[in-house]
Amino acid sequence: MIATPYADLLLEWEQFYLKHFSPTFDFASLPVPVRPGDGWRLLIIADIPLEQVYEKCKELFQCWCWTDGSFNEIVTWNERDAKNGPYAVWVKDNVEADEELKHLSASDIKVKGMATETLAERLIHELKFFTETGEHLDLKNVTLCAGSRDSFGVVPGVCWRYGAMTVLWAMPVYCSDSLRSRQAVPSAEDGK
Repeated sequence: MIATPYADLLLEWEQFYLKHFSPTFDFASLPVPVRPGDGWRLLIIADIPLEQVYEKCKELFQCWCWTDGSFNEIVTWNERDAKNGPYAVWVKDNVEADEELKHLSASDIKVKGMATETLAERLIHELKFFTETGEHLDLKNVTLCAGSRDSFGVVPGVCWRYGAMTVLWAMPVYCSDSLRSRQAVPSAEDGK
């Protein structure tokens, strides 16, 4: 086994999944992309159904979504997923989604070829951030999860509003000051 500078973080993620989702994972040999610099958080995404991640959030804090349907059925496309095994991705570690990505729609992000958080990554990010700090992400803005779509191509977004983690939906061409994606740096082979 090759030593990784991220061994402590990988172990922390094993413990996170064991505590919140019960399965035992071994991430010790998981390839981790090089950290892009300061201000980035490592997320490890395991093959946990999206609805189960949302339900875990609901156990720990208030959540609201416009639908009672299962995210497993609603979200039909993700730029990355863990169906073929867990993967590591670095994301910007700000409370608010990336300022420099305001006024960029999901369509703009796709044209630019940028990697941004998927809905699964954003929910895991919220859960991990909350368990570490007792606080929430996106208190003023909305993370546009441009790496995910429903069957009509509509894009999910996540924020903290009115005392609840809220999942919203936007058309892929919609943009605004408060709708912002979070940059992501996955390994070249992650989630494919």
